[in-house]
Amino acid sequence: MSENDSRQNEEVYKKVVEILQEVLGIQDDEVNPESRFIEDLGAESLDMAQFVMSLEDEFQKSIDDEKLAEIKTVKDAVDFIQSELEKQDE
Repeated sequence: MSENDSRQNEEVYKKVVEILQEVLGIQDDEVNPESRFIEDLGAESLDMAQFVMSLEDEFQKSIDDEKLAEIKTVKDAVDFIQSELEKQDE
């Protein structure tokens, strides 16, 4: 991973955490890469829908239901966005 990729990954992580804070009303210190949305952060289905819409708006990427089912943790969301951004750069 290049320094650029690492920096971009960090920026994506920060933005994902920001969106979670807005949607769930949680503090920064309550979130880490391994945090599970439902089990650890208390997200409900409406929260998840709002979170996904905010991610799609922020990163201009569509997340289909099949992919969404695989996104369980903060790291999963960051990895997905990162891979979509990398596809765009190719």
